[in-house]
Amino acid sequence: MSEEILQIRDLEISYGGIDAVRGISFNVNAGEIVTLIGANGAGKSSTLRAVSGLIKPKAGTVTFCGEDITGKDPNAIVSKGLMMVPEGRRIFPNLTVLENLKIGAYLRDDDLEQDIEMVYGYFPRLKERSWQEGGTLSGGEQQMLAVGRALMGRPKLLMMDEPSLGLAPIVVQGIFEIINRIHEAGTTVLLIEQNANMALHVADRAYVLENGKIAAEGTGRELLADEKVKAAYLGT
Repeated sequence: MSEEILQIRDLEISYGGIDAVRGISFNVNAGEIVTLIGANGAGKSSTLRAVSGLIKPKAGTVTFCGEDITGKDPNAIVSKGLMMVPEGRRIFPNLTVLENLKIGAYLRDDDLEQDIEMVYGYFPRLKERSWQEGGTLSGGEQQMLAVGRALMGRPKLLMMDEPSLGLAPIVVQGIFEIINRIHEAGTTVLLIEQNANMALHVADRAYVLENGKIAAEGTGRELLADEKVKAAYLGT
């Protein structure tokens, strides 16, 4: 049985009296791709923000590699090997590609060259643009940079919040191919996606969030075949 790397228990998140997440529980095992799918406002991004320490949950616990990290400082959480690729990419537009990548390793004090070359191996286009300012890149290139920046922290768990958002279909296909390659290289991935079809095709396991609660769960293949999921999220 695989080691449980992330455990969420009875997580509740509220904003100004509105319950965004209502007592959800799930886990991510080492070596998996786990995806959360659901409509806007279902609680997906709020869950990731609570795991990464950007917001404090109203109740519940977040355990990472056996340690309770509920409500801890984001820097402390990053230092444990939990990285997030945020929605909207949020690169530093006035810094070069290379400078953005180095910022991803800000907690490290060792040589970065090998990991920079590793990122360039995934994203050759970034190597071609290493001295170009991030703000001049296309949307797809900025997403590559956001993923590469997170990889520079050598994540034990890589969380990705809507990596396909706003990208052309051909670019989305490329991003998901890279997610598979990262996973095959040994990185555990927790993926938040509105593109349910793509997400379920790469996922080992998946959870459907509706109105802050888990409405369905199973393997990616099981949920792809589920009639309710197909009707609600897959357009069939």
